[in-house]
Amino acid sequence: MGYRLSKIYTRTGDKGTTGLGDGRRVDKDSARIEAIGTVDELNSLIGVLIAQAIPQSIRDLLTGIQHRLFDLGGELSIPSMQVIKAESVDQLEAFLDQLNGDLPPLKEFVLPGGNPPAAHCHHARTVCRRAERRLTHLSRQQGEEVSANALKYLNRLSDLLFVVGRVLARENGGSEVLWRKGG
Repeated sequence: MGYRLSKIYTRTGDKGTTGLGDGRRVDKDSARIEAIGTVDELNSLIGVLIAQAIPQSIRDLLTGIQHRLFDLGGELSIPSMQVIKAESVDQLEAFLDQLNGDLPPLKEFVLPGGNPPAAHCHHARTVCRRAERRLTHLSRQQGEEVSANALKYLNRLSDLLFVVGRVLARENGGSEVLWRKGG
């Protein structure tokens, strides 16, 4: 395979537009680019989480998710393409069931925090929810296409990140920070 980026700056975006994978140029603040950018931001936050001291099994899970998020960015950059498959959603659900099965039932809301990896995970979860909102907004724009699997994937991913945050908060004898009404 040849080099994909031989020159980092192209100057083609200097006037506020950017190119999609299908060759079209769109405004950098369009709903599609907002969605792509938020998915990219989520992928970066998961990278920050992976850079923490976390169990290898969680690291491997999150690395696989980073690859799917990169696929999702590609899917969004070529509006007629569909890369995220139902199997990817099913896989997230299986991970959710596996991780959640070892956790005690929740009786209170969980506050983001506990330790740095759990806090980073909750941050990624909130950005995942924003990415889901951006994709939903894009899907409601006339003439725009967003696959149902992409929306389902982000919805399940935010749930998974919540559960991973719970798991990480318990690492090394730690605990979750539970909400108390009235503080």
